Amino acid sequence: MSRYLNTKLHKYRKAMAEARDYATWRDAALELDYLEGHVEWKESFASDLYNYELIYDRLMELRNAMQGRDHSKLIRSLREGLHHDLGNMGNALLYQHSYIGTKHLIEEYVNQVCDALNYVCDNDIPELPPRQKLEFFKDTSISFGRPSLLLSGGATLGLFHLGVIKALWERGLLPQVIAGSSVGSVIAAMLGTHTDAEIPEMLEPSRHNLKAWRWTGLFNGLRGRGFMDVRQLEKCLRSNIGEYSFLEAYQRTGRSINISVSPVHHHQKERLLSGYTSPYLLVWSAALASSAVPAVFPPVRLMRKDENGGIVPYMPKLRWVDGSVVSDLPIERLKHLYDINFSIVSQTNPHIVPFMNAKKRDQKISLVSLPFRIARAEMQFHGMGAFDYLRKQAEPELLRQLCGQAYTILAQRYYGDVTIAPRYSFWHFRRMLSNPSPDVVERLALEGERATWPKISMIRTHSKISLTLEKGIKRLKNRLQGRKAELRVVNVTK
Repeated sequence: MSRYLNTKLHKYRKAMAEARDYATWRDAALELDYLEGHVEWKESFASDLYNYELIYDRLMELRNAMQGRDHSKLIRSLREGLHHDLGNMGNALLYQHSYIGTKHLIEEYVNQVCDALNYVCDNDIPELPPRQKLEFFKDTSISFGRPSLLLSGGATLGLFHLGVIKALWERGLLPQVIAGSSVGSVIAAMLGTHTDAEIPEMLEPSRHNLKAWRWTGLFNGLRGRGFMDVRQLEKCLRSNIGEYSFLEAYQRTGRSINISVSPVHHHQKERLLSGYTSPYLLVWSAALASSAVPAVFPPVRLMRKDENGGIVPYMPKLRWVDGSVVSDLPIERLKHLYDINFSIVSQTNPHIVPFMNAKKRDQKISLVSLPFRIARAEMQFHGMGAFDYLRKQAEPELLRQLCGQAYTILAQRYYGDVTIAPRYSFWHFRRMLSNPSPDVVERLALEGERATWPKISMIRTHSKISLTLEKGIKRLKNRLQGRKAELRVVNVTK
């Protein structure tokens, strides 16, 4: 019996590791949960990891109001009782007891809330006329908050982000707010300029210009002109992104693109370019600036559309470089702009990922790893202090700039509420600064999908209610616009 069980366990673990789609991975994960006895844990409400009594009471309150068609009670319960991470149900430890899913009580509560919101949105409710209903959804959405997806730098390895996007999109969990730096800005720009109907095409490697890198020679690099041709990169970005401004991209897709850029001039600060902060700026131009890795590419000017649609420089005397140098993940800025309550990070920076994986290993053997963790924290603390001093005092200017970049790398936060990261091998580092073949893109994207699937349950708990509110607002706006159009037709025919 033991040998038979071990054979089955090996079979399903291998199926999970080699799965090429979510359905296959999910079936294997469910089988493993059954074989390893995790189902009983999921079915039991009780746990000291969250307030299960509060969740149960809220579930029954909503369920009873729905079954009794008590609209007043239902509306009050939704408006007053919806809080992000209610009862600590998003606790990461609740998603480490099984291969897929968590406590069924949590899943039932999230589904019940979404069912109630869809019911209120799609049915005529005397207590809530159409315009008041839209305001109800807007107010509740602001109060509850919304998720965001942040895509890091990583050169060619950032194609991993495509798999993360695909996994989220197929499960209906892709946030409307997307931020990116360096290669992450390119992927964010592509996503933010493609409609829902165009996403399958966007995720197909053979449909894109993959030639971003072209060597210009050693002497150009040493003279500060960059070792790679920035014109080649610009051509690649414009063919993949198009000629949209941030405002036009939002009007086309409903997604909010946010791109980090770093200044060359020491009297300027890093910026988060978006539809709010720079609506007329060209998206490809922002992605180009964010991808201009110091020394690899020269600093670039930003470009915008003027009132006649012509392309002109934006602040022509300033030059900008790689956004990940100073602000790889602008989580705090996004919170202020968009009421973000949950961040999904796809992290591919080659100088960060190995340390993140080491940190995960440390957590599993905390007593053994404690001295190493203390030593690493001390090194980071003293390293920041040293580079902070040198970036202000060192001579010449080049050394001061390099010390400033080292300081910002050490000082940044490189993870989110959920962090999705690859596992790198020598194969990955060999391809980091080269034009990828479709096969390489396919492999990196599949790695992104496989890394995302185990996180889906936690992402769903945090995001599904927010996304349901956003979709409800969109449906209600379309409905009200349709009624206005009908009224105009009636008035014309009278």
